[in-house]
Amino acid sequence: MSKYKILVACGAGIATSTVVTDKVERLVKEHNIDAEVQQIKIAEASSLQEGADLIVSTTILPTTYKIPAIIATSYITGMGMEELDEEILSHLQ
Repeated sequence: MSKYKILVACGAGIATSTVVTDKVERLVKEHNIDAEVQQIKIAEASSLQEGADLIVSTTILPTTYKIPAIIATSYITGMGMEELDEEILSHLQ
């Protein structure tokens, strides 16, 4: 099994991405998925997508990417979190 690389992005790479990074790290650990979770600014996503498997963002995506990108506002609002978990897992399994 290969190690996945997940980019977690928000506008500044500080506030909401910290919350989402924690949730994604817990999710992959609970499902025994070997993954590196990197917290970034959304402006960095285009240049960092090479070698990554998934972008999880708390903000609007400014462009399209070569890898799957998921909007993760459910982790901030608390609504629809199970569906978001499933969507993330579907890209990693």
